Amino acid sequence: MRFSLFKRKPDPDTIEVPHGGMLYPVMVRRRAAARRMTLRVSQATGEITLTLPERADFGAGRIFAEKHGGWIAARVAKRPQSVPFEPGQSIPFRGEPHRIVHWSRVRGLTHATTDRDGAAIIAVAGEAAHVPRRIQDFLRKQALVDLEASVARHTATLGIPARKITIRDTTSRWGSCSSKGHLNFSWRLIMAPPLVLDYLAAHEVAHLKEMNHSHRFWALTHRLCPRTEEAEAWLKRHGAGLHGFG
Repeated sequence: MRFSLFKRKPDPDTIEVPHGGMLYPVMVRRRAAARRMTLRVSQATGEITLTLPERADFGAGRIFAEKHGGWIAARVAKRPQSVPFEPGQSIPFRGEPHRIVHWSRVRGLTHATTDRDGAAIIAVAGEAAHVPRRIQDFLRKQALVDLEASVARHTATLGIPARKITIRDTTSRWGSCSSKGHLNFSWRLIMAPPLVLDYLAAHEVAHLKEMNHSHRFWALTHRLCPRTEEAEAWLKRHGAGLHGFG
């Protein structure tokens, strides 16, 4: 048995890639299963990741990233602009734009309503500093209400109950289903049109019977939600933009 007298110097956690007068921070990750170098820009978080195979040369990885500086800049530029949950901002709620209105400093309920001109608003009360948190709390609660209703309808059709429904702020997927029958969803689905939220509920409910993406799974999903393709198309065009709010 041979023992190496030299150990590979640990990779830095990040590198900086210059392009157009800007420096882009890139996270470095090694993956044993990776067969080639890859770059990824998350449209949800904006994080840039360089993935290297276990035995790839780090210097070659840096050169690879730097050669793709233009690509990185273009992908970052395509990310949706961030929209904070602040008074005056317009955010989607069940697919329709609603303006955030801070109507009182006295603590009260946050609710969707209309103003004197009939325009859709989300009215929020309490201290101004708490408006962003109250808006997110409201959206999370409404997401749970809508998802519970959709899941109940689809599980009744399927004849298999969901054991638990959890609302999270995921960036890599809109929903998931565990082998124990636990369903997880992104609260940001409440900002999408109701069809999209209902489709994701049907998608995960279908996994209660088919823990795969086989033809049987998709046939079942289409049976639960006949407008599956329309909802998928909406997510492909607009889904990433939902991560820009809040």
